[in-house]
Amino acid sequence: MAPQVERRRFTVDAFERMVDAGILGEDERVELIAGEIVHMSPIGGSHIGCVNTLSDTLNASIRDIALISVQNSMYLSSSDQPQPDLTLLRRDTLRTIVPRVEHVLAVIEAAGSSRAFDRGVKLPLYAAAGIPESWLVDLIAGIIERHTELVDGIYRNVVFARRGESISSTVLPSMLLVVDDILGPEINDTASS
Repeated sequence: MAPQVERRRFTVDAFERMVDAGILGEDERVELIAGEIVHMSPIGGSHIGCVNTLSDTLNASIRDIALISVQNSMYLSSSDQPQPDLTLLRRDTLRTIVPRVEHVLAVIEAAGSSRAFDRGVKLPLYAAAGIPESWLVDLIAGIIERHTELVDGIYRNVVFARRGESISSTVLPSMLLVVDDILGPEINDTASS
C-alpha cells in the first residue's frame, strides 16, 4: 500500500510572506493555485516569441483602454494567485497593488508543454473567479481559443481560430488577433530535409 502524501495548503498572505522572507525568490517561477505552490513550466523560445508578439500587438490596439501586465501575479482568492502570461487590466487599476478580479478584463495564456494545465486548471480557475474572458494560445496545435459567456463560474462559449484566421475580443472590441501574426511563420519540417 502506497503511503499517503500530505500536502500543505497556503494562503496568499503566507505565500507573499515567503517571498518577503526570501524563502521564495521574487523571480522564481511559481504561482499559488488552490493553495498549492506550483512550479511553472520553463519558458522556451516559442513561448517567449508569442508573449512578446502578443504584448506588442496589444500595446498597439488597446493601449488607450487597458493596461497590459506581462507574467505578473493577480489575486483571485485567498488561496489563488496565478501569473498569467498576459493580464489585461482596467486603466484605472492602481499601480501599487496586486491586481484583483475586479481590475481584470481578460487573461491570455500562451501554452506549449503547459497547455493541459492551463486549459484544465487555470482557465476554469479564471472562470470561477469571474474573469469575463480568457484566451489560450495553443503553441503546439497552432490555435487561439477565446473562452467567454460566464454562467455559474464556467465559460460556456469557446471559439477557435486557426492559421489564416483572426479572432476578436468580446470585452475589448479593438482587440483583434491574427493567428499567423501571433504564432509566427509555420515551420515545415519537410523543408529542412
